Amino acid sequence: QVQLVESGGGLVQAGGSLRLSCTASGSIFSIVTMGWYRQTPGKQRELVATLTGSTTTTFADSVKDRFTISRDNAKNTVTLQMNSLKPEDTAVYYCNMKDVWARIYWGQGTQVTVSS
Repeated sequence: QVQLVESGGGLVQAGGSLRLSCTASGSIFSIVTMGWYRQTPGKQRELVATLTGSTTTTFADSVKDRFTISRDNAKNTVTLQMNSLKPEDTAVYYCNMKDVWARIYWGQGTQVTVSS
């Protein structure tokens, strides 16, 4: 059984930074894509950032130039560094991983709250 555990959420003032981490455990192999999504009440979950392989990244327009994503394959870990946070970044952030067989895994979510 695969489990994704996120950490690093919390409360921060606008302009501040947070780092989210997500580590996968269990029978998960050959992870192709690691990423982060977020969701606010009443809205659909949206892509924040993904990293495929070592260098191919995708970012939501709203977070470009503020967020970076990185991965440690040896530790099955993906990290989202969030800088210059804005109140509109407030959401539950979910870790996502997809393996080479296209199986998708989700974390339980971590709350990020940015106060103005």
